[in-house]
Order: sequence, then structure tokens, then C-alpha cells
Amino acid sequence: MTHLDRLESQSIYILREAYHAFRNPAMPWSMGKDSNTLLWLAMKAFCGRIPFPVIHIDTTYEFPEMIEFREWAQRYYGFQLIVVVNEEARARGVGYETHDPVTVTHELKTVALQQAMANYRWDALITGIRRDEDPTRAKERYFSPRNPDFEWDYKDQPPEFWNQFAFSLAPGEHVRVQPLLDWTELDVWLYIKREKIPIPKLYFAREGKRFRSLGCAPITHPVPSTATTVDDIIEELIQTRVPERAGRAQDHYERNAMQKLRAKGFL
Repeated sequence: MTHLDRLESQSIYILREAYHAFRNPAMPWSMGKDSNTLLWLAMKAFCGRIPFPVIHIDTTYEFPEMIEFREWAQRYYGFQLIVVVNEEARARGVGYETHDPVTVTHELKTVALQQAMANYRWDALITGIRRDEDPTRAKERYFSPRNPDFEWDYKDQPPEFWNQFAFSLAPGEHVRVQPLLDWTELDVWLYIKREKIPIPKLYFAREGKRFRSLGCAPITHPVPSTATTVDDIIEELIQTRVPERAGRAQDHYERNAMQKLRAKGFL
């Protein structure tokens, strides 16, 4: 069994555990490389059919290429797609033109998700985060509880010895399930290559730049690159010393911005 086989097997195991442990799970989907890898794994875990809804939190600031990919992927995979927008915040004028990136991210992503959770009553969210992305995400567990206010107590988390996971929920709580937690950025790209997973074209270089991490268009910046194929990207990652999320403005707006966002419920 190869390294990728072991990662795949563990992720599929976690996906199946989550599906059988929770009454009403759902999968947030950003359309980035990690969430597309998770989508692919879910198809494998459940014999070609994803048995829970796939959620896209649409901030209304998405790259046009991402929306095109969303529509294509929904037709290709055939999953149930729920698009969530915080219409109330947009009506109040919340946006990157008038507010700082941390406020906009909280309002248009976290609060939008809270509104959807109140409506659909999901008790588990299956996400594509990885430990190596960010120091805050390195503190996560495979099954990570959130209180009724979506808050995450990263200082007090349940241990996960011998694959014993936290399935119990108090009223109003939900669990974040993270099947890709042990994967690295390089692992993801190697798996994309092996499985031929479809991904947005924004990841490939045009005019000497490409996007390494995808988010809202006004605060997501490309990095210098000549990588036009998956093989090129893999070779680039082997050599680079630049952090994966260096182009994400929200992470750098203030000290510990990501930790503050995640403590409030950000994915």
C-alpha cells in the first residue's frame, strides 16, 4: 500500500464513520483543490453517489471561473447542491468595498453558514481542511465539536486515541468532520494527478502567475509561476518555500486573524 493509498483509505473511513454517526451531515464545498479532492473521495466512499448535500457558500465575490466550474461539476457528479448567500448582510452593504476582509469573511461566510444551519439543521459538516495549511488548522481533530454559537474551543478538544471519535452532541451543537487533516498540499496534488480529478483552471499559470489558494476575488492574489500542468505544480511545490496561503489577504489583515475567524465558526 502506498502513502496515497493509506491517506485515501483513512479519509474514506472517516467519511463513512461520519455518515453513519450523524443524522443529517452536509459537505461545504469551496471548489478549491482540497474540496474537490474531498468530493472525489466521497464519490469513492459511497459507490459513486454522494449521499448528503454539497453546500457552496457564495459570497457574491467569487471568480467567474469558479461559478462556471460549480455549474459544470454539479452536472458532472450529480450531487445535490445548495448555494448559500447572506442576502441580509449584502443588503446592509457589507462588502470588500466598505469593510475590512475579516469582517466580510465573517459576515458572508460564517454568518451565511449559521443561517443555513438554522434552516437545514445539519448536525455535521464535512470539510476539506488540512493541518499543514495554517497553524490554527494544525490544532484540529478529525471530529471537532462546535457549540450552538459555532464557537470552537481549540484549547479544550476531545482526544482521538485508537480511532475513538467524538460523536456525542449537546442540543444545538454540531461537529466538523475533517477527512483530509493528515494530507499535505503536495499529497493533494499527487492524488489529483493519480486520479485525474477535475479542478478549476485558475490553478494553472497564465502570463507568469497562478492561484495557489482560491478565495474571494478581491482579496485573493496570484503567485509568480510558470506551472501550466499538474506535473509542473508538483515540481514547483517540491522546491518552494512560500506558504500556501500567502496570497490570501484575510489571513494577514491582523495578528491571529485565522484563529479568530475559526474560533467564531469559520471553515
